[in-house]
Amino acid sequence: MQRRFSYALTAGVLSSGAPAGLLGIRLARREDDISLRHLSSEIAADRTAYMYIGGATAIIFAVFGYVLGRHADQLAELSETDVLTQLLNARGFSSRLRAEIRRAKRYREPLSVLFLDVDGLKAINDRHGHRAGSDALREVANVIRTELRATDTAARWGGDEFTLIAPNTLRDEAVLFAERIRERIAEHQCQWPTTVSIGIATLDGADTRANVDPHALLRDADAAMYEAKRRGKNTVVAVQTYGAAEAAPLLS
Repeated sequence: MQRRFSYALTAGVLSSGAPAGLLGIRLARREDDISLRHLSSEIAADRTAYMYIGGATAIIFAVFGYVLGRHADQLAELSETDVLTQLLNARGFSSRLRAEIRRAKRYREPLSVLFLDVDGLKAINDRHGHRAGSDALREVANVIRTELRATDTAARWGGDEFTLIAPNTLRDEAVLFAERIRERIAEHQCQWPTTVSIGIATLDGADTRANVDPHALLRDADAAMYEAKRRGKNTVVAVQTYGAAEAAPLLS
């Protein structure tokens, strides 16, 4: 549940005591007896007014809570969003990856992580300036965004690196997904020709061990990406992993 709704609900519940408190203050000014039984009898004597005040107070508190919650949502979103590409940043991605690993283990579904590195970004920066490099990163991010499925998550990990989570995706399916992204980026009409090297690590859905290290999964995908670089760039390399300390041999 988003903070805006939980804040609104909490504020609405907390507001229930406000009318009784106001009634208690009014009674204290009139007389000394402000016992719970006396307070209850006063409420019963004028139930309509109490319900009206209580309802109005609940609405006001709920609206106030919703506004505060929406502001908290916006701050949380900004703290997890990369300013340049508007994708998630490393912090947001790490949080999402932990959640997706828990989900994959619970339902025994496979999970693939893709690690992308933009080939030759330093050359673009050196020849055309850092603004050109930023434009290239935005173009890559836009292509990635158009290829995502509803359940996928993409982030700018940092510098010229991007990461993706592909839930319920086997290794071979992840390779096809990565190849499609690689081809779209290579074919994309932009001012500077751009390609990417992609590494893939897959968590087998049949693996039910308690400890699956998100960092190990990312490390495996990163290692596969560097192997793609070693093989000449603009290529995809995958590894089958099970969240263990060491990955299996590179497969493609």
